[in-house]
Amino acid sequence: MSDKNIHGHIYALTANVLWGLMSPIGKSALQVFSPLSVTAFRIVGACIAFWILSLFCKKEKIAPKDRLRIFFAAFFALIFNQGMFIYGLSFTSPINASIVTTTLPIITMIVAAIYLREPISGKKILGIAVGATGALILILGSNSSAIGSGNIIGDLLCLTAQFSFAFYLTVFKSLTQEYSAVTINKWMFLVGSLVYLPISFTDISAIEWSAVPVSAILQVLYIIIGASFLSYICIMTAQRMLRPTVVSMYNYVQPIIASFTAIAMGVGIFDWQKGLAIACVFMGVYIVTQSKSKADIERLRKN
Repeated sequence: MSDKNIHGHIYALTANVLWGLMSPIGKSALQVFSPLSVTAFRIVGACIAFWILSLFCKKEKIAPKDRLRIFFAAFFALIFNQGMFIYGLSFTSPINASIVTTTLPIITMIVAAIYLREPISGKKILGIAVGATGALILILGSNSSAIGSGNIIGDLLCLTAQFSFAFYLTVFKSLTQEYSAVTINKWMFLVGSLVYLPISFTDISAIEWSAVPVSAILQVLYIIIGASFLSYICIMTAQRMLRPTVVSMYNYVQPIIASFTAIAMGVGIFDWQKGLAIACVFMGVYIVTQSKSKADIERLRKN
């Protein structure tokens, strides 16, 4: 494995560690703020952070042909994905939301096969199945009654978010080859802000800030900085280096992080199920990385 691929795996892992904390932290923030407010804070806050960071980075001009692509990328990566997930999380439990996230690699594999002509190989299917088994062992072995029950509307909204992000990972991968993560994100989050600010104004103006606890503000700050700003830098950098299906496989890390968060908070323990689940997840990632890409197959044919 090349250094470039190793770095890609580190970035994908980091993004999903940050997102793994999103379900419990986001669920807590939703006890104080509305889903629309949280989504607006997340997108607008990250937008400001990306534009500030861009002042210290090399300037890149967006080609006219790519402006519309970035506009639509923002809808799939942010507006639909983040909005649907936050709304879904407000209706369902973190456990159900975590189960739904395990569909991302499967959806991504199918979209990549249709759009990028990436082969659906036996190794890919096996890797996704092994990784999903690990994630489900962890999720179904947890005490779901301690964190609330699910809701079919919430589950479907979270599933829609997975479809949206899978489409983004596959269809807009070429943008990450042409522009830096900072350049793409500053424009995508600006588009997202222009959409969410008007429709969230009523919810935000109704907030009684004097009654908002400091913990809720800190949770929103994490959602902005950790689960949006830093995670989107990482995932776009990984997207530049790895195939869409490989990037999506790291979604299985999210329930592991949620589980370790419960252990750190003293409401969970590390047992053989968690150890087996972690082994399955990373074995699944490894198997998928060993599968041949479209480019690999074309090279073999030429030789």
